[in-house]
Amino acid sequence: MTDGRERLHGAAGKLYIVPTPVGNLDDMTYRAVSVLKEAGLILAEDTRTSSVLLKHYGIQGRIESHHKFNEHKTVPMIRDRILAGLDVALISDAGTPGISDPGFLLVRTCLQEGIEVETLPGATAFVPALVSSGLPCDRFCFEGFLPVKKGRQTRIQELSAETRTMIFYESPYRLVKTLEQLASVFGPTRECSVAREISKVYEEHRQGTLSDLAAWYAEHEPKGEIVLVVAGAESRKREKDRDCSE
Repeated sequence: MTDGRERLHGAAGKLYIVPTPVGNLDDMTYRAVSVLKEAGLILAEDTRTSSVLLKHYGIQGRIESHHKFNEHKTVPMIRDRILAGLDVALISDAGTPGISDPGFLLVRTCLQEGIEVETLPGATAFVPALVSSGLPCDRFCFEGFLPVKKGRQTRIQELSAETRTMIFYESPYRLVKTLEQLASVFGPTRECSVAREISKVYEEHRQGTLSDLAAWYAEHEPKGEIVLVVAGAESRKREKDRDCSE
């Protein structure tokens, strides 16, 4: 990697996609810190949130905002600066940019222009939630946030026949409603897992059926970032068949 200064010989810069911790700041990788220190520009979803991380690691580079409300306006300008030779690093508030966070539009635009995009491996909330769920993780689908209103019931109905383990992001304010809606369509005994505050002080993983966890969180108000992992239809059927054969 270069020192991040705009090149004078006409070569284009590079876009770096840099994951940041979803909780514990110590989850940052050495390579991620190095890339951010050397980048000519850091794009952050929320500069106030990211400044805490950057200060923690002594990163003093130039930082600008890049979020879902301004990305259509800023992407062309960022593209032109990279083409002019500037190395740019994109981060989100937490996790890997592009996973339910801004990033897709900028990556696609850069690739269309022949700009090299390098994505660093690192933190994302759904992987530890999936692995810790106890549900099959050899085949899974990431659904992100379900539609809040329009199309919500339709999408849930479509997923009722999904055979892979399903992963959802959810707000603590909608968790109980989501569990109840899934239970009404998938069946109340469908297995699931709720992961809360991953990599933070009050991290919690709770397994059970959709109806059991809906009842639990109706009595115990959930807080923080939540990942919901739900068993696929086929995997549930296989488990029932296995139980019957034993």
